[in-house]
Amino acid sequence: VTTFKMPEDLGSVLDKQVIGPTTENLIKSDFPVQSFKPKVQIAFQQLPGQRSRNMEVEKRRRLYLTFDIAQLLADKGIDSNQLMPRHHDLDNMPTIEEKKDPVFPIYLPLQIFDNEDYDCRTPEEWISLGLEPGSHDRKPVPGKALLPTDDILGHEDPKSQKLIYKWTDVGALDYDNERELYLVHKTDENGLIRDEEGRPVLGGIPPEG
Repeated sequence: VTTFKMPEDLGSVLDKQVIGPTTENLIKSDFPVQSFKPKVQIAFQQLPGQRSRNMEVEKRRRLYLTFDIAQLLADKGIDSNQLMPRHHDLDNMPTIEEKKDPVFPIYLPLQIFDNEDYDCRTPEEWISLGLEPGSHDRKPVPGKALLPTDDILGHEDPKSQKLIYKWTDVGALDYDNERELYLVHKTDENGLIRDEEGRPVLGGIPPEG
């Protein structure tokens, strides 16, 4: 009878058994699978010989994964760290050089130039991608946000000259229609959205605001 006694750490034993290639997604993620799928304007049923809807979705998904917002801006000569307005340093204001236009510091916030006319989804549609079939909990939606590397100083003074802004992987938790702002949470080193105790963070505004 003892021959059939199961080991206590059966899970770890099974994890070590590698039979061969698998199509299973072995990457752990706090984001729903559908949140990575692009929106396509293609009928669900196609004529024979035409590309199916699933093939087009997968093609665009792989294409979009090759894009990097920081690199795309850098190719156009745009420094992402300079997109955020800072407090004016009166002691080190740029001077007008000979035969050149004057250089003024950035003072307009980036959202002034935001345009949603050609967005493929509304903010409500983006947030709803966190809902999985059969579940009432809304998971985060993956995204990129231009955030300061110093969280403490970034909250106290987001226009400080000492801050460095970089494009960061985040999970969108909610959207404020009045201020037109997303509530986001930074991913950890494993690309997960977890709180200080290591628990998954769900969508919605937390009790502390």
